[in-house]
Amino acid sequence: MALRFSGAGVARESPRALALCAAAVSSSSSSKRHGFARVSANSGGQQWRIKGLAVRCHTSSPILNQDAAAASVALARDAEKALTEFTVVMKFGGSSVASAERMREVADLILSFPNETPVVVLSAMGKTTNNLLLAGEKAASCGAPKVCEIPELSVIKELHLRTIDELGLDSSIVSGLLDKLEQLLEAIAMMKELTLRTRDSLVSFGECMSTRIFAAYMNKLGKKARQYDAFDIGFITTDDFTNADILEVTYPTVAKRLNGDWMDDPAIPIVTGFLGKGCKSCAVTTLGRGGSDLTATTIGKSLGLREIQVWKDVDGVLTCDPNIYANAIPVPYLTFDEAAELAYFGAQVLHPQSMRPAREGGIPVRVKNSYNCHAPGTVITKSRDMSKSILTSIVLKSNVTMLDIVSTRMLGQYGFLAKVFSIFEDLGISVDCVATSEVSISLTLDPSKLWSRELIQQIHCCIIMMWQELDHVIEELEKIAVVHLLQKRSIISLIGNVQRSSLILEKVRYPNDIILSRRQTTRLALAQGASFYPCILFATCCLEKMLIIVPKILI
Repeated sequence: MALRFSGAGVARESPRALALCAAAVSSSSSSKRHGFARVSANSGGQQWRIKGLAVRCHTSSPILNQDAAAASVALARDAEKALTEFTVVMKFGGSSVASAERMREVADLILSFPNETPVVVLSAMGKTTNNLLLAGEKAASCGAPKVCEIPELSVIKELHLRTIDELGLDSSIVSGLLDKLEQLLEAIAMMKELTLRTRDSLVSFGECMSTRIFAAYMNKLGKKARQYDAFDIGFITTDDFTNADILEVTYPTVAKRLNGDWMDDPAIPIVTGFLGKGCKSCAVTTLGRGGSDLTATTIGKSLGLREIQVWKDVDGVLTCDPNIYANAIPVPYLTFDEAAELAYFGAQVLHPQSMRPAREGGIPVRVKNSYNCHAPGTVITKSRDMSKSILTSIVLKSNVTMLDIVSTRMLGQYGFLAKVFSIFEDLGISVDCVATSEVSISLTLDPSKLWSRELIQQIHCCIIMMWQELDHVIEELEKIAVVHLLQKRSIISLIGNVQRSSLILEKVRYPNDIILSRRQTTRLALAQGASFYPCILFATCCLEKMLIIVPKILI
């Protein structure tokens, strides 16, 4: 059989058209499955049309034998799969796209992988999210006439317009969004109130602008790209504004939209991280700080991709925060459980919930450095060889609030713990870590859940709300026990192999208990988990003392 094509656009889709044309000629069922419609047939061949593309197939023989027909159908399937299958998610954080120069470098990085068909997820540029929040707080307190004088609004406008100018793009890309942003701030100023719902709408402008700029720049470079707002492509969440959870309906909805658009008009998706749409309110929601990681892993699971790449400003997941210990090194391999524990207990590299979709989809997550793309980074998978692993990483969480609940009624009684935790449930407060003895319970409170209503904790009104919440907790708990409130504590989390926890504790107590001696830290509680974080130490040590402790553990 000889095939020859005619019609506009054949050059772009010729491999797919070639295979599908062969399948269409050989099998009417195949032609229907792949969207072909036969529009004419004569002695010279048959003409088929798919999605607006006319393809004329000239055959030297009118009928194919069964072997040729089967081969052509298989070829059609392979070609279809190759041209519609995304391969990886590439997520870039705010520092990676903080300027025009950084956007150029990220674009070059993406284009340096010609064999990949990525879905790109972006955060807001630099400190834009922080500036949006500060602008909202100031608008609520300054009044409408002074909105244009808010310094953070000027910084946001200047950054995005300068970036567009340096990339040689048209300012109309974001001018409409900047106008809407100013209008929203004026509305906040008139109401003198910044609700959680409005706060989420406000911070969404950061991702919406960064993705539009980057998509336009990719198109300018000749790489066809299409911008998407996550809340418009199927990211359905709970209505917990500022800290929403993604619902299961998101996965098939996102897959249908992205795959469908690619089939109709192939282009690299540039998706906003961090954002969603409330299932009942249909309003913009956010996934919590660092939620772009969760956006990336959700897309990875939705599309069943080979790998999820999270590009940061560090060489992977480190053994410790480099601000605490300058000699921290990248951890080459982690399990999903280890990564989740690291994120939950304070590691800033990943979003605490981001591992769940990747684990469920069985998709590896690779953490790499956009400033140093040749660094191997950290690969996170379902399992790894733990036989020689002792201590993987140390995570430090400071400024933690701890409650020590003591009651002799707890001894030998049932239901006491249930009563304690029912109080937290009734007040809607999340408990972080727990350690128990015969007559006491020591626990810490998760700040991200306890105070999610206020993301800018330095604002005075936020501090007042914190104390009010704690007052309610203590008031209820004191009905059943004696409660001690301990503040400004720190959690030292040791992530490692639970089966070798005795060796980890030897490191902690080495030498002569100097690391945990009372000269440096008071051990208020010690908890050992059953997963991959064998011990968690609640301590009173300040940052300066941590600088002494950590090197001795890692040596």
